[in-house]
Amino acid sequence: MIYFVLFVLYLVTQRMIELYIAHRNESWMKKKGAYEIGGGHYKYIVAIHTLFFVVYFFEVFIKGVQISSAFKVILCFFVLTQLLRLWVIKSLGKYWNTKIIILPNEEIVKKGPYKYLRHPNYVIVALELVLIPLLYNAYITAVVFTLLNIFVLSIRIPTEERALSSLTNYKDHFSEKNRFVPQPKLLKRE
Repeated sequence: MIYFVLFVLYLVTQRMIELYIAHRNESWMKKKGAYEIGGGHYKYIVAIHTLFFVVYFFEVFIKGVQISSAFKVILCFFVLTQLLRLWVIKSLGKYWNTKIIILPNEEIVKKGPYKYLRHPNYVIVALELVLIPLLYNAYITAVVFTLLNIFVLSIRIPTEERALSSLTNYKDHFSEKNRFVPQPKLLKRE
């Protein structure tokens, strides 16, 4: 039980640090003339991610802490997502955010995982919403929040892409890139 609680505390702490970074980046970008787009759906993203931790904790607690028989494999994939998350945050630098903050006429970030995909951060979050619950056999949490994430991303991604396409050079760089899966020809070219 203690390892599970520590794991959840790690995740919550990580998210709080990320919110701090996002807020700091938002302030910096807004001072340069950026503004938020699609803020109406952001509260639902926050609610889903908050509820994820609550439901996850209670599902595991009610069932009794049961470590998955594939724990080591799932944990390896989880650690990989954490490294990829750091790569995304480092690649975007001051442009990384949890909101859609657009700085008009700014060059799109084309380095790191953005060489290969349009939305690596959303891929990482989608993987986490499956891997984190599976570590402790929280199947209900994995299914429910994967479906909720698909729903909210079906709103967020088109909103983000429309804003980036109309206000930056997004189309120039990302028109040939897949949203979620690297294309083999792009991997070879780089």
